[in-house]
Amino acid sequence: MAKFLYKVGSTAYRLKWPFLAFWLILLIALGFLASAFAKEPSTTFSIPGLQAIETQEKMQEFFPDSEDATSAPTGSVVVQAPEGKKLTDPDVTAAVDELVADLQEQDVLTDTEAIANPVLAAQGLAGQLTEQLSAQGTPQEQIDKDIAEISPLSADETTGTLTLTFDAETAMDIAEEDLDAVTGTLEEHNDDDLTIAYNGNAFDSSSEIGFTSELIGLAVAAIVLLITFGSAVAAGLPLISAVIGVGIGLMLVQLGTLVSDDVNEMTPILASMIGLAVGIDYALFIVARFRSELVKLASGHNLSPREVAQVIKGLSREQRAHAMGIATGTAGSSVVFAGLTVLIALTALSIINIPFLTLMALAAALTVALAVLIALTFLPALLGLLGTRVFAGRIPGPNVPDPEDEKPTMGLKWVRQIRKRPWLYVLVPVILLGLLAIPVSSMRLAMPTDGSANLGSPQRTAYEMTSDAFGPGRNAPMIALVDNTSVDEAERPAAVAKALEQFNNTEGVVNAQVVTTTDTMDAAQVLITPSGGATDEATSETLTRLRDDVGSFEDETGASYGITGVTPIFDDMSQRLADVLPPYIAIVLILAFLVLMLAFRSIWVPLIAALGFGLSVLATFGVTVLFFQEGALGLVNDPQPLLSFLPIMLIGLVFGLAMDYEVFLVTRMREGFKHGKTAGDSTSNGYKHGARVVTAAALIMISVFAAFTLQDLQFIKTMGFALAAAIFFDAFIVRMTIIPATMFLLGDKAWWMPKWLDKILPNVDIEGEALQHDQPARV
Repeated sequence: MAKFLYKVGSTAYRLKWPFLAFWLILLIALGFLASAFAKEPSTTFSIPGLQAIETQEKMQEFFPDSEDATSAPTGSVVVQAPEGKKLTDPDVTAAVDELVADLQEQDVLTDTEAIANPVLAAQGLAGQLTEQLSAQGTPQEQIDKDIAEISPLSADETTGTLTLTFDAETAMDIAEEDLDAVTGTLEEHNDDDLTIAYNGNAFDSSSEIGFTSELIGLAVAAIVLLITFGSAVAAGLPLISAVIGVGIGLMLVQLGTLVSDDVNEMTPILASMIGLAVGIDYALFIVARFRSELVKLASGHNLSPREVAQVIKGLSREQRAHAMGIATGTAGSSVVFAGLTVLIALTALSIINIPFLTLMALAAALTVALAVLIALTFLPALLGLLGTRVFAGRIPGPNVPDPEDEKPTMGLKWVRQIRKRPWLYVLVPVILLGLLAIPVSSMRLAMPTDGSANLGSPQRTAYEMTSDAFGPGRNAPMIALVDNTSVDEAERPAAVAKALEQFNNTEGVVNAQVVTTTDTMDAAQVLITPSGGATDEATSETLTRLRDDVGSFEDETGASYGITGVTPIFDDMSQRLADVLPPYIAIVLILAFLVLMLAFRSIWVPLIAALGFGLSVLATFGVTVLFFQEGALGLVNDPQPLLSFLPIMLIGLVFGLAMDYEVFLVTRMREGFKHGKTAGDSTSNGYKHGARVVTAAALIMISVFAAFTLQDLQFIKTMGFALAAAIFFDAFIVRMTIIPATMFLLGDKAWWMPKWLDKILPNVDIEGEALQHDQPARV
């Protein structure tokens, strides 16, 4: 592989224009197509095969007019009277009537006649239900309880709700201008006379995703690159390379909306997050190795970094092309294997059969693959275009020793300290990471709801107003579908009554009442109101109890039931994600172990790499729970359960990135060992050459990910923090401390592999051993 990549890199350096033109034309063409044809990404999550989803599909067979709870184009408007007043006061009632009249005039809404003042709607509902249930012999106490749980007017008459239905197939299909027209009307009436908030499927698409995070990440990355290279021109190359790759990737993701409705609004953010980080890092590794090879050709050693720009001018174009080929054949080989581990970790997410999560992972994998291809082709061509000016634009800064210089670098000084006391540098970091991982035991997971929206947003305000006025369970309704098809028609009313009795006697259920039945009562919908909110652990426990009792219900009545609704669907999603996590981790570890074993010809190196990853990811979950769920130190003003798919996505992303650092750091160690150095000296020498570039790469990754904590979406905010913390733990504690310490302890055994296995594995030459001959003469 090294020889092939040598040819690619040197050819791209010499024949720069075809390579540059290809990528730039591709970017422009995709940008045009995306702007012209791409659709808005989805704001919903769907997982086929879930119990709640199957119940919902079955309910639509019995009740064709029922809608998908997670995608129906409906929203709820919550209105509240000023402090000290009620909605029944004449002046407040008049203000609500004006709001209702304006909403009824909106031609983007359907069923406008159903939009009514909550006071009048509550009175009508109470009269209708009282008459209906009294005729059925329902006690007045139960009638009052049923009315209270579905009334659009709160018991204290201060808060009411209105339901809006948009003229669209799904919430995704609501045009932005239609949504703006309705929210504009609502905001006009949100004044001293009324407090108005809104939430629900229809209003989820109103969140805006900006690019501030990417810009901040790029700015910090630029500073790190300036310090690393001491050159404004060289520092800009990884940034340009990464932006080209991310741009192409995002255009392809946007075009993906034409063929799939599972492209979520978070998909492009995650793709840009991972693509930007690895794109900068991969280009950084190759440019750093290119610089190192130029220095070797120029003098071999004792060359001050400040003299590089001048000395390179003395190299011929052929020598520079050769240096580019060597850099691509060595560092480029590492980039290929590093990218491969990331791709394995991301594409393995497809095994869990969650469409939106699979597309998120594949989109991120696409940007990683583009980052690898661009680093191997576009970047050498760009370097060829700049020629001898690549390290021009010197800036003032610390005159740090070059790894090729004889003067010890900071990395060499640090690894010498590790070499003196390797046990100390294994035990202390392991204990530290173990302590940080303790909060993992209290980790709670939940899907995003209006209750986890930003504080002060209309969605969050509406959720809280509803919870305060009607009880937490109003935000977490469940629907039970009672299936009586196997019951004699005469016994069906009794089966429904038994279901009601069983539901109402279940711990955690506030109320259960029949919403509708078919004409023959072969099916009935029962509204169940739990005592807890949408993300409360108690609500999940209530759902479990309801489902556990289905067996006894079937034995007693011959009927059956299933539970659905937004809350059960989200709960089932969380459970599915928890169930697939262990096999996913196993598959990723096994595949990555095989890739690293192939790259390093060792059993111990990939094994220690995997164990180190386990430590860093547990510590990451620990601090994320501590700050984002428990609100420790007040760093987060709105502690929430972690998003259900955060663990599996974070593991997929972090594992690949952790293996990046493993490859880039240990490759130089392996290279030294193969060229005759002792195990200890090769570890020190490889660390000296790799520490600075890995440090720079880690700092860039951390800055890019940390910048995403500024996003409004809770998932992205938490993911940005978790990724930044994971990179810090893995790069600086595991890869740059624990790994060299264990390498010193193992000595030659670190590179042990059974002879029979070594014979059957192909030689990929990641160290570029085949490129060490026929070097051009130095100047």
